[in-house]
Amino acid sequence: MHANRAGGTTAVLKKLRKPLRFEPLGDSAVYAEFSATLDLEVNQALQAVAAALRRRAPPWIREVVPALGGIALHFDPEHVDFPAAPLAAAEAFLGQCLEAPPDRAERGRLLEVPVCYDPEFALDIVEVAEKSGCAPEDIARRHTATEHRVLMVGFAPGQPYIGGLDPKLAVPRRATPRTRVPAGSVAIANAQTAVYPFEISGGWNVIGRTPLAVFDPQRDPPSLFAPGDRVRFVAISRAEFARLK
Repeated sequence: MHANRAGGTTAVLKKLRKPLRFEPLGDSAVYAEFSATLDLEVNQALQAVAAALRRRAPPWIREVVPALGGIALHFDPEHVDFPAAPLAAAEAFLGQCLEAPPDRAERGRLLEVPVCYDPEFALDIVEVAEKSGCAPEDIARRHTATEHRVLMVGFAPGQPYIGGLDPKLAVPRRATPRTRVPAGSVAIANAQTAVYPFEISGGWNVIGRTPLAVFDPQRDPPSLFAPGDRVRFVAISRAEFARLK
């Protein structure tokens, strides 16, 4: 899905006049939900809205965080320059920006992410092959054939949720999650890909591993991925993985 097809993003942005609901996240953040289900067009339009919010943000807005179907505004409740309660001020600020939404979504960076699909790293390749009806050797080809897009970053620091998965590979999560998934594991579930930033638990189907550091607190920015990034997965050999690690 591309932003400039038949003015798709512009049309979606014009519809995003009001969120479905506002939900307080403690006393210093509010979440505005626009879609209760995963809609790639809405998500891409929300990336444009989030970028516009950052450009227009007053000093009391600390952070703008786009999610799959909404946007979270983090603010400093002690310094809200608005004649209303902090939550109401944040809601009003979002509403003002939606009155004049950006014309289109930004294209985003293109990241090439090397992935080794060797069976040593592709822990669930046999199960994915059985569920999808694809031969194991065909899974890497399908996964690297298309351009993907980062929908949001969350769950764990720096972990991307990436849309654009080949429909043939849209298999369900594992019935039993693993308590430990190695850092850099590339995993799929339903219509998305995730890349685990470090060793954590997880229930997605692991089909490979990247040697790249997904999250590094000493790096600026710490996260390799950002919402709106375009992603190309590139297959590499075991030898290349060892060299890049």
